[in-house]
Amino acid sequence: MRKGLCRAYRAIADEVALSPPAVSDRVDRLHELGVIRGFTLDLDRSLLDAGRPVLVELHVRPTALDGVRADVEAAPAVEHVFATADARIVFDARPDGRGVPELLAEAIDLDAVREYEVRPLSSTSWTPQVGDAAFAPECAECDNTVDEEGTTARLDGDPYHFCCPSCEAQFTERYEALREGAAD
Repeated sequence: MRKGLCRAYRAIADEVALSPPAVSDRVDRLHELGVIRGFTLDLDRSLLDAGRPVLVELHVRPTALDGVRADVEAAPAVEHVFATADARIVFDARPDGRGVPELLAEAIDLDAVREYEVRPLSSTSWTPQVGDAAFAPECAECDNTVDEEGTTARLDGDPYHFCCPSCEAQFTERYEALREGAAD
């Protein structure tokens, strides 16, 4: 896999006219900033015996949306999960030869589901695009937009973004004081 990652960096470098080490540095920086949360494998499912793909749409009670979504996300047969504003959860799954009712019964509280629909999928593709999106998180201290001049600090393992060093210093000082106060 490491060889594959090096080849991927070379391919990206060729595409964006940078060196592979520069691409690696930028990927590391984006990971550090929290923009990249992990790497995804692109599996050729046609070579694996993992069941026929289906698209499932659940109509759930609005008060149960978050819990059902979390349960669906944890199900091993499920890959992509989408929650809508009108209390629907849509996901694709490969039920491993089981029926969808069995998959649902194992994964979620069926009392929270008003109804569901299942559609067999003839093909799938997943092509995440960044497009013209710019990195623009809000400053953890003042809510201004953080640009490329901003800073990032990790406090207790969590990344926080700041528009300037003074905001970082103020936030970090307050964070440390609160942490010390909680320990007392």
